[in-house]
Amino acid sequence: MRETDEEIREIKKEIIESRGLTIKTNNLVNSLGADIKSIAKRQAGYERRFNWNGAVAYALFAALSFGGLKLASDATIAAIESEKLNLEARNTDLRRALLEERQRADDRSAAEARAARFYDLIRQEKRREVVTRYDVIAEDTHISRAEAQFFRDFYERFRLDLSIEAYQTGLDLVRTGRYAEAADKLEEAIRLKEDAPHVPAMRYELARALRRLGRQAEAILYARQVAEQTTAPELQDDAVFLAALCAEELGDLDAAVEGYLTVIRRWPRSSVAYEARPMLRDARQAAIRNRGR
Repeated sequence: MRETDEEIREIKKEIIESRGLTIKTNNLVNSLGADIKSIAKRQAGYERRFNWNGAVAYALFAALSFGGLKLASDATIAAIESEKLNLEARNTDLRRALLEERQRADDRSAAEARAARFYDLIRQEKRREVVTRYDVIAEDTHISRAEAQFFRDFYERFRLDLSIEAYQTGLDLVRTGRYAEAADKLEEAIRLKEDAPHVPAMRYELARALRRLGRQAEAILYARQVAEQTTAPELQDDAVFLAALCAEELGDLDAAVEGYLTVIRRWPRSSVAYEARPMLRDARQAAIRNRGR
């Protein structure tokens, strides 16, 4: 009986221990379940954050990639536009240069044609036409320097020839007493070649012709030009004497007296000095009479 009670107590004890163990186990299971739920929640939150972070990272990467592509595209487009503008500007310059070159070629062809026609006039020795048309050919900037110098040499030569021809014609007209025509020819001769060596002689003959025409005032101007030049000193005494004659004919006796005196003093042995002496005496007497009135 005692053994049975002990067994029963042992059994109760084991039952109690088993129940306590069961309760502990149950508590542990509950605690583990709560831990599992907590871990599950944390895992779910982590997964959500991971998904959001991935989405944000993807969106940011996509935005950066798009921005980079946009910048690269803009830079490429800008470079292409710049190259296009440069090519258009170069194309414009080349077109302008081509047009200018064509214009220069046309101008040169036209100048060559004008030069050829002018050269034909020279070959035919049409002096007056060469002299008349020279100004046009001289202003042509499309002929070469050699051509310009060649034409100028002939122009100067023909001017001299025409001047001498006009001078000779003027002298012939003076000898025949056709003073008006002679004056025109002599003026033409001077105008054709003002730097010719025979210009002083032309001016002297022109002064003589003008005096014959009663144009003493003009004659004095030309005579004084001859008197002042040094190219032909042999004409100076004649020019001074002629100017004195014209002054006396105009009634300017003081200028006449001064001219006669100059001839006598500077060229005492010249033929006009002998003519000037009696004329000086007469001019002085006339001047004294005029002052006495």
